[in-house]
Amino acid sequence: MLIKSAALSVILPSPSPNPNSQSSIPKPQPMPAKQNYHAKGGCDCGAIRYRLEMPPLFVNCCHCRCCQRQSGAAFALNASIETHCVTRLNTDLGVAPEAVEMATASGKGQRIMRCPKCRTAVWSHYLAIGALISFIRVGTLDEPDRLPPDMHLYTESKQPWVVLPKNVRSVARYYDRHQCWSQSSLARWRALFG
Repeated sequence: MLIKSAALSVILPSPSPNPNSQSSIPKPQPMPAKQNYHAKGGCDCGAIRYRLEMPPLFVNCCHCRCCQRQSGAAFALNASIETHCVTRLNTDLGVAPEAVEMATASGKGQRIMRCPKCRTAVWSHYLAIGALISFIRVGTLDEPDRLPPDMHLYTESKQPWVVLPKNVRSVARYYDRHQCWSQSSLARWRALFG
C-alpha cells in the first residue's frame, strides 16, 4: 500500500486480505491547523529536501544498540512529527526516498527513508505506529541546533563516555508519552490516532 501525504511517499505492507481482521493503519482524523513554523533540511547531496510545517511533537535521543549500530554513532536524534506536516521540496528532481527496513530495540522494526543517491537517512517510520508519524533525523536539518532532545532514552545502553545533561529527562528504556509530552503534542497525537 502506498501512502502519499505532502509529497512524502511511504510504502506499507498491504492490509490482511482477511475481511474479519482489523487493519493496523488508523484512519486519519481532522488535524489542527498548521502553525507558522518552518525548519528545512535534507540529505547530504541535496536530492531530498523537506520542510517541517509545525514544531515536532517530541524530540528524543535514543541510545539503544540498534540506533548506535544503524547510525554509526553513540545515539540517534529523532524529531517525531505528523507526516502531513512534512513537505517535500525539490520534488521536480524526480528523486524519491527509498525505504530500508531495519530492526529496533522494541523488536517491531522501522522503515528508514534514505536518499537513493547519497544514502543519507532522512526520516523513518516505526512499524508499530505506521506512516502517519515521521521521525526526522535531526542532523539532517539545516539548523539542527534548533531541536535539542526533550528526552534521552535507552540510557541503560548508552556509551559510558556520553555525559547526559542534568536538565534533560532520561529513562533507562522507553517512556510513557502521557507523562512526558506537552498537552499540545498529546492533543495532536489524539487528533491523529483518536
